[in-house]
Amino acid sequence: MIIAIDGPSGSGKSTLGRLLAGALKLLYIDTGSMYRAVALAVIEANMDPSDKEAVTALANQIDIDLEGDPDSLKVLLNGRNVTDQIRTESVTAMSSIVSTIPGVRRAMVERQRAMGKRGAVLNGRDIGTVVFPDADFKIFLTANPNERAERRYKEDHMTSTSSATLAETLSDMIERDRRDSTRVDSPLKVADDAVVVDSTGKSIDEVFHEMMEKIRSKSV
Repeated sequence: MIIAIDGPSGSGKSTLGRLLAGALKLLYIDTGSMYRAVALAVIEANMDPSDKEAVTALANQIDIDLEGDPDSLKVLLNGRNVTDQIRTESVTAMSSIVSTIPGVRRAMVERQRAMGKRGAVLNGRDIGTVVFPDADFKIFLTANPNERAERRYKEDHMTSTSSATLAETLSDMIERDRRDSTRVDSPLKVADDAVVVDSTGKSIDEVFHEMMEKIRSKSV
C-alpha cells in the first residue's frame, strides 16, 4: 500500500505520517528530510545554490538513506547520521532553495519511488501528483497559516534550532508557501483524487483518527 500525504509546511504531515505508518505497519518516508540532506551537503561543500547544475550533480552523487521505525527515523547522509543537523535554521533556508531546482527534485523522486516500492507512507509536497500519482490513498493536509506558523515556532524553539520570532516564522512560511505553489517543477497542489483534511483547531489525535477512518472506508 502507498499512502501519499501532501501539504504546506507546518500542516502536521511528519507527525501524522509517522502515526499512520506505525498503525499500518508501513515504511515511513519523510521526503522533506531528503531535501534537507541535500541542503546540508550543499552547505558543507560551500556550494552556491544558484549553480543549479552543480547542485543537481551533487544531489545525484550523495547517498541518502532513512532507517529506523517511524518514531525514531534516522536520516543518513553518506552513511553519517545527520538527523539533528538537518533541522537547523541554515539548512531549513537552504532546503527551501534547493528543493525548487528541477534536477534535484528529479533525483529525489527516483529515490523516493525506489524506497516506496515495498509499501510506504510518504509525505511531501508532490507525492500524490508526481512521485506516486497512482497511490492507493492520497491526503492533502492543510491548516490556517497562523496556526501552522505557531506550530512551527513552538517546534523550532523546543529543539533550540531557531531564534526567529513568531512573526518572522509566519513571514517565512508564507514565502515558502508562495515558492512551493508557484514553482514550475512539481508545484504544491491538491491532487484531483486527494482527500483534503484541514487540521485547524484539531488535536493530532483527532486528525489521525479522521485520516484512519477515511483510509479504512476506502479500503472496505
